[in-house]
Amino acid sequence: MKERHLGRSGLLVSRLGLGTMTWGRDTGPEEAAAQLVAFVEAGGTLVDTADVYNDGDSERILGHLLRELVDRDGVVVATKAAIRPDGRYDGSRRHLLRALDASLDRMDLDYVDLWQLHVYDPATPLEETLSALDEAVASGRARYAGVSNYAGWQVAKAAAWQRAWPGRAPVVSAQLEYSLLSRDIEREVVPAALDAGAGLLPSSPLGRGVLTGKYRTGIPAGSRAAASHYADFVQPYLDDECARIVESVVTAAEGLGRSPLAVALAWVRDRPGVAAPVAGARTAAQLGAILESEDLTLPQEIRAALDDVSDTATGSP
Repeated sequence: MKERHLGRSGLLVSRLGLGTMTWGRDTGPEEAAAQLVAFVEAGGTLVDTADVYNDGDSERILGHLLRELVDRDGVVVATKAAIRPDGRYDGSRRHLLRALDASLDRMDLDYVDLWQLHVYDPATPLEETLSALDEAVASGRARYAGVSNYAGWQVAKAAAWQRAWPGRAPVVSAQLEYSLLSRDIEREVVPAALDAGAGLLPSSPLGRGVLTGKYRTGIPAGSRAAASHYADFVQPYLDDECARIVESVVTAAEGLGRSPLAVALAWVRDRPGVAAPVAGARTAAQLGAILESEDLTLPQEIRAALDDVSDTATGSP
């Protein structure tokens, strides 16, 4: 698998990241182990988690697998903080540094490679929130720092503050939802990230699973849309406008002799500013289908057609 620099930093990451949001709930330890081994054997390095994923179980499973199955030095471990267990946002220095220590304890690690602010907390001064990033990097508990789910102006403000004084930890990443069904970040977040030198880490790059084409004729049993804890997550992408985009992806896939999944993932992977889409899978078999997208580069005419068909529906500029 090819690697890219994360933004303007020196950190190299695989151009596909492994998401672990299902680990500890829909994906048990054995399936998680199979996923991680397959991902690393394919040349993948970036593994993304968060302290609130399944009450910390995602981090616990990842930490165990890093000790038992794969070489820790070959994995770029990314985690996030700023959401309390009860769902409240908390960007205070007190909460963030305690959360980082708890993450390190759950994973039994001395440091994480990338620590991201999971959400923007409007109730805490941004300079206080960002001071936690400085402390984390200066103390060696994190190698790099970034943000997640920040609006364009928030990315720009955070990055400018960090650049304003020598010694502050630069913002090297911005993780947000981005796919053919969700292009809104192109209005302001993408330009802000490009200007700031922050690499984009698209989450839900397969449109919450809809771009695989599995929902074209209904909701399959066992799919995310059929699960009570994911139904509301998938539902927004089951309307007629999204269906039109999915059909275009399917048509492109048929012409290329590839899967709709591969086409959708290759499209977002090669968008400006993208370092690595972060794709999660419930099973190792699903991950295998994701990994097959690595060798696909979309012809320019197909890329342009997908740009056009997804542009009007999403309101992207």
